[in-house]
Amino acid sequence: MSHPTTAAVPHHRVVIVGGGQAGLSMSACLSAAGVEHVVFEKHTAMHVWRTQRWDNFCLVTPNWQCALPGHPYAGNDPHGFMKKDEIVAWLDGFRRKVDAPLREGVAVQRVRPRASGGFDVQYAQGGDTLHCTADHVVVASGGYHVPIVPRMAERLPADVLQLHSEQYRNAAALPEGAVLVVGSGQSGAQIAEDLHLAGRRVLLAAGDAPRCARFYRGRDVVDWLADMGYYEMPVEKHPLREGVRDNTNHYVTGRDGGRDIDLRRFAAEGMQLFGAMEGVDGTTLRFKPNVAEVLDRADAVYNSINASIDQYIAREGIDAPPGGRYEPVWAPAEERGQIDLREAGIAAIVWCIGFAPDFGWLDAPVFNGRGQPQHHRGVTALPGLFFLGLPWLHTWGSGRFSGIARDAQHLAGLIAQRPQQAAAGVPAARAAIALA
Repeated sequence: MSHPTTAAVPHHRVVIVGGGQAGLSMSACLSAAGVEHVVFEKHTAMHVWRTQRWDNFCLVTPNWQCALPGHPYAGNDPHGFMKKDEIVAWLDGFRRKVDAPLREGVAVQRVRPRASGGFDVQYAQGGDTLHCTADHVVVASGGYHVPIVPRMAERLPADVLQLHSEQYRNAAALPEGAVLVVGSGQSGAQIAEDLHLAGRRVLLAAGDAPRCARFYRGRDVVDWLADMGYYEMPVEKHPLREGVRDNTNHYVTGRDGGRDIDLRRFAAEGMQLFGAMEGVDGTTLRFKPNVAEVLDRADAVYNSINASIDQYIAREGIDAPPGGRYEPVWAPAEERGQIDLREAGIAAIVWCIGFAPDFGWLDAPVFNGRGQPQHHRGVTALPGLFFLGLPWLHTWGSGRFSGIARDAQHLAGLIAQRPQQAAAGVPAARAAIALA
C-alpha cells in the first residue's frame, strides 16, 4: 500500500508571477533589498516583445523614458524611438544584468491565501503539478491577457482571414485585397498606418481613442508634459481618479523619427473611415454612423493638450516657436452605416480592440465587478498580495518603461519591512489537498 509523500514543499519569501519587465524589475529591487524570491514565468522572459509585436513596431515614447532599475537607456538617440529588435536587445541586457532567480516554463495555476498567513501556490512545470508556499505574492503578469474578438466575428465568411493585433506581423503576410482594421487605439492606428504605407487598401472602423501631437512648438510633446509634471501625477490626483485606468491611450507614432497619426490625412489619401463596427449580417458589415464625431473628439483632445502646453510656455516665459490649432484636412461627405465586404473586396480583418484581464488563477477577494484588481499603489487589502506593472498603478508610467522602477522599489521596501514568517514546511500531500 502506497502512502502520500510527507516531504515539505518549498517555501519562498516572495513569489513573483510574470517574467516581463515588471517581474524582473521587482526581482532587481528585492535582490537589492536582500529579500529571497523566485520569478515564475509561463513562457520565456520578455516573450511578449518577441512574439506579440508587428515587424515595424516601435516605441511611441522617446527612448530617454526607458529606465528600468539600474538599466537606463544608454544609446546615442535619447529622443528617438527604439524599434522592435532594439527594444528586445535592450530588455535582454536588462535580464542579464538582473540575473533573476527566474524559472521559465512555469505556469501558475492557483494562488490561495493560507489561514495561517502567506499563500499556497500551485503551478505546472514540464507536465507536473507542483506546489510551494510564500509569504508574499507579487502579480507582475500585466493586465493584457485575453485578446478581445467580438462574437460577431463568428458570423463572418470563413474565407475572410481574421487576426487579432497580437498576431499581425506585416502587410505582405495578409492575402491580396482590402484590409479592415477594427479599432483606432495605439495598435489599430499604427497597424492601419503600416498597411497604408505598404500600399494596401485599408478600411478603418474608428473608436473613441484620442490623439495627440508628436511635436509641438519645437519639442516632443512628451518632453513638454514631463516638464509640466504630468508624469509625476499620482492617480489619486488625476481629474478622473481611478477612472483614468479605463482610458484608451492616445494614438501617435515614433515611426521614422516620430510624427502625428492623422486619420483625416489618411482618408484624403484613400483610406476609408467608418464609425465603430456594430454587427455582421451575412456579407453586410454595420457601423455606427459617427465617424465625424469620433474625429472631432480626437482633434479636440489634440488641441486641448497643445493649449495646455501654450499656457505652460506663457506662464514660465519660455521662448518657443509659435503654436496653433489643428485644422481638419478632410471631413466625411456622408456617414456610411454599412458596406458589403464582397463589394469592398475585404480579404482580411485585423481586430485591434484590446485585451481583457484574466486573473482566474488568483483566488483572493481583491477584484471589482469587472475582474480588475483593487489596490492602492499596487498594495491590496489582502496582506502580502501586491500588483505591479498595471496602467496607472501609481502614475502614467506605471505600465510603461518609465515608471516601473519607482513602483517596484516602493513595493520592495514594503516587503522588506514586513516580518518574515517561518518556512511553512507543509507536507506536499496536504498542500495538494489545500489547493484542490
